[in-house]
Amino acid sequence: MTATPVRFARFVALGDSQTEGVGDGDDTTGLRGWADRLAEHLARHEPGLHYANLAVRGRVARQVHAEQLAPALALRPDLATVVAGVNDLLRPRFDADEVAGHLEAMFAALTAGGARVATLTFPDVTRLMPLARPVRHRVTALNDRIRAAARRHDVIVVETGHHEVVTDPRLWSRDRLHASPLGHERIAAAVAHTLALPDSDDSWALPLPTPPGPGDVTGELRWAAEFLGPWLGRRLRGRSSGDDRTAKRPDLTPLRA
Repeated sequence: MTATPVRFARFVALGDSQTEGVGDGDDTTGLRGWADRLAEHLARHEPGLHYANLAVRGRVARQVHAEQLAPALALRPDLATVVAGVNDLLRPRFDADEVAGHLEAMFAALTAGGARVATLTFPDVTRLMPLARPVRHRVTALNDRIRAAARRHDVIVVETGHHEVVTDPRLWSRDRLHASPLGHERIAAAVAHTLALPDSDDSWALPLPTPPGPGDVTGELRWAAEFLGPWLGRRLRGRSSGDDRTAKRPDLTPLRA
């Protein structure tokens, strides 16, 4: 007998720039992103789906917890995604236990409120940014803690980090910190598959038909000048890309497929 698929009517996404959709569209035409794409997938099977996206770029896990959890609980979601921690990984002072503690607090509150919660593990960013090798052990430590916290609260973990394709540079924007439109599409498909949504499968994990082209030293230097330098400058000034920004979709509103 075929199991009846789980149905969701109220989807709320919490997080930082990836969930906001940076890398998939722009601030002029609008951002789409993997959470929007997942909501669109849901809406094809749930005509009455209501969707809110509370994510704001630049937020660390502590800020996601402090700023987004209470509004999310007030929306009474039956599905919530919580993805945060990358901005913490890149800070000089990183505490995996502290970051995971904020994530676990959100897992606990949302599941206690009746939501099905899903989260992601993170890929090895050093395969995209060789200059970031010092943070490799941080990614491993945070992923281990995310899995442990998720087990304690029956949270679904989408294991993107285990698949070779997730570090294909074509799935990433030029800044190498945010997914490209194709990358956001693959993340949405991975979450849909892990949630066992209708019309989902594991094809998101397949490699692209042709291998990526080789990198070069010039490309590394260009990336450092164009993206790493400005990012470091903001950190030194105590600034964030999310300063003065608010959530793009703060209320639960209907989403049509």
